[in-house]
Amino acid sequence: MSFLKRLDRGLREFYVAPYRRVFARAKRDEEDLFMMLVLSEALGVPNPASGATLELLPEMMDRMHDWHIRQGLDQSPLDGLSCC
Repeated sequence: MSFLKRLDRGLREFYVAPYRRVFARAKRDEEDLFMMLVLSEALGVPNPASGATLELLPEMMDRMHDWHIRQGLDQSPLDGLSCC
């Protein structure tokens, strides 16, 4: 590996490392908000974009368990859709 590539990797790690947790938390918060938007109609909150988000529901079901645990819910809040 050339010196410049090693220097680039080292500098990138130097600048990114202190913010890794902040980036991870921001990503998790963004995913939680997106999950809430997609599941809002199923949770009883009116969603004007429910037609567009309905297509995403099967994809979100894979992430459902992690989401409801992070939200502090012991079981899935959706009736009839159990992930535990």
